Amino acid sequence: MAPDASGADPRISASAIRLRKGGEPIVCLTAYTYPIARLLDDHVDLLLVGDSVAMVLHGHKTTLGASLEMMIAHGQAVMRGAAKACVVVDMPAGSYEATARQAVASARRVVGETGCQAVKLEGGVTVARQIAAIVAAGIPVMGHIGLQPQSVESDGGYRIKGRTDENVAALYRDAEAVEKAGAFSVVIEGTVETVAADLTRHISIPTIGIGASGECDGQILVIDDMVGLTVDRVPKFVKQYADLRSVISQAAASYAAEVRSRTFPGPSHVFSAAADKGEA
Repeated sequence: MAPDASGADPRISASAIRLRKGGEPIVCLTAYTYPIARLLDDHVDLLLVGDSVAMVLHGHKTTLGASLEMMIAHGQAVMRGAAKACVVVDMPAGSYEATARQAVASARRVVGETGCQAVKLEGGVTVARQIAAIVAAGIPVMGHIGLQPQSVESDGGYRIKGRTDENVAALYRDAEAVEKAGAFSVVIEGTVETVAADLTRHISIPTIGIGASGECDGQILVIDDMVGLTVDRVPKFVKQYADLRSVISQAAASYAAEVRSRTFPGPSHVFSAAADKGEA
């Protein structure tokens, strides 16, 4: 969206999100398409173009099916639909892990081709150098610790974090590393509630919870999970606020019945030669 009459950009910035630490909870949802971004924009502070798009829209079994090109295409669609929210695009697996130079190049491509406000990387200590390099290049970074979907194969599944002293210590190291590297916020996913709450109090940047704690500085859900569109298993931590599966199924059933009975299309859905003005 273009600047307003005062010259200010009306979109929420990553730095504005950073300043929300300890304040009003930050409302976040994923978005992957133009119409969904338009519908959500008035209600959220931040839209994440998550690599979950590989599973949600493309049918992959894990987020490892996401590519840089896929993320850019969906990022462009969301940016066209959102005028207010801070838009963050996920860096997919394989686009940043190798070197800081690779990470910066990928982040520059994402921001340059989408216009988004920030990128998100999974990992803590292991990607601190990449986060710092991207931030040094002038691109805001959101971190992601705890359960990391890009590591599902090496972890042996979607395993909740924070259940052992060793793992809790690792979570603290990851949170501190992300903060020190310059991230403006960090997602905490699939982590024992008390541990996520303690991590939120321990670091100075906002935490965004998903399957974590109500004490996090904000919350995020996958939009398709939240509105009941997910056709496969829905995670335990999801609250469904609507049942669009049933709505769509019922609508399709009604349409099919009317087509088969030849009641659709009716007189109001077809064109006559006399009244046709050339518009559909």
